[in-house]
Amino acid sequence: MSRGRGRPVQSPNEQRVERRLAAIFAADVAGYSRLMTTRPGPCAPSPPLEVMDGLIRNHGGRIANTAGDSVLAEFPSAVDAVQCAVAVQEKLAEAASEDRRLQFRIGIHVGDVVVRGGDLLGDGVNVAARLEGLAEPGGIAISGSTYEYVRKALPLTYTDRGEEHVKNIDEPVRAYSVGLAVATAPRPSESKPLPLPDKPSIAVLPFTNMSGDPEQEYFADGVVEEIVTRFRSNGTSRRSRTAAGGIRLTGLGAKGMYTLGSDRVIHSL
Repeated sequence: MSRGRGRPVQSPNEQRVERRLAAIFAADVAGYSRLMTTRPGPCAPSPPLEVMDGLIRNHGGRIANTAGDSVLAEFPSAVDAVQCAVAVQEKLAEAASEDRRLQFRIGIHVGDVVVRGGDLLGDGVNVAARLEGLAEPGGIAISGSTYEYVRKALPLTYTDRGEEHVKNIDEPVRAYSVGLAVATAPRPSESKPLPLPDKPSIAVLPFTNMSGDPEQEYFADGVVEEIVTRFRSNGTSRRSRTAAGGIRLTGLGAKGMYTLGSDRVIHSL
């Protein structure tokens, strides 16, 4: 570094060093060395790698380094990084048969990085690389810090792998596997029709309060209870309030009667 008029002047050959917090994305082909022994001649960038490059840029990421079929990138947001990883794995799962052998592992960590001449350096990069090694082929592994950013923002499935001891990292790393399928609430199973009894039966549906006064709900429920009690006293088969309570008349028709297992229905008009 030289000086000009008492002020330091950075030489063009000197590279500026910057520290920042980033979501680090590390990806590599599972069994890359073994695959290279089965590929004759020099290898051009594979179609899966080109797909990954495009998706990283589309999600706001920056590719810092590529070597062989590995990629190191950074994102300003953990959410963007994980969304990109999911998109990459889903896209590569649709790849042509020739490239289906190329299954990537992806690791993501949020941490401090050193940026020098466009390259990413530092412990954060090392953690992301170790997480990539923990991922299953075609899978994604994220650190605990990444998980805290995305667990509520992205409705994916996360499996806690506990603390993992990895090479060249002093402290154990909390790791989570990310499922590609979106986590959804379990759908209630479709109700099966109840069998028809061997004698006349009646389903008493809840009466609709048409008065507009919420206090009258108790009166409507009381009428239903009275009707059920009367039928019970004379031995008529009737469906319980539990079975019929979830149904209110909205074009119930024969299908609804069949579902309740009754050949007659009492309801309010």
